[in-house]
Amino acid sequence: MIELKRGAAAFAVLAAALAGAVAPASPGAAADSALHETTIRAAAPDKATVTEGQVKEVAPGGVITYPSVTSCLTVTVRLRDGGLVGAHASLFQVPGELRSDEIPAALKRLVGNRPVTAVQVKGAVGAWHPSYFVKAIEAYGDGEQPPYPERPDPEGLADAVSQALDLPRPLVTVEDVPDGDQTAS
Repeated sequence: MIELKRGAAAFAVLAAALAGAVAPASPGAAADSALHETTIRAAAPDKATVTEGQVKEVAPGGVITYPSVTSCLTVTVRLRDGGLVGAHASLFQVPGELRSDEIPAALKRLVGNRPVTAVQVKGAVGAWHPSYFVKAIEAYGDGEQPPYPERPDPEGLADAVSQALDLPRPLVTVEDVPDGDQTAS
């Protein structure tokens, strides 16, 4: 019986999401759309595993796990309400997942216009050129040479993430961390 109720609740959230995808035609419809958006955001899980090329959200007090961060960067957006939106940016695109230059737009969409208190970038800082958030390595054609980092550039990465997310630069910190799993809570 509990599983049936959960299934019905999930269907209601999906229906609300689909209804919210249509532009409201009146102020009343706009209020309904805002209610649906709140319902959808409230459905964020308490835990999420974010693998290469993915962007996910957890509810306030939740935990994001980023497994096997080797040549990757993670970007964790901390929301004022305590929720987290996280991305696992890979140097090379994982089939079926987002490229590094698609990660910022996906983060922005999921964050929306909710207040942000901090953005933490962690991982293999020395392997990343700041431009990879603008043009992924795979986006370079024949005869084009992607830029490669000559040295770690945490300031350049912070600037790139700040600009891509359209957030104030002081909110963004960058930390080089050893290989392995990362968690954000």
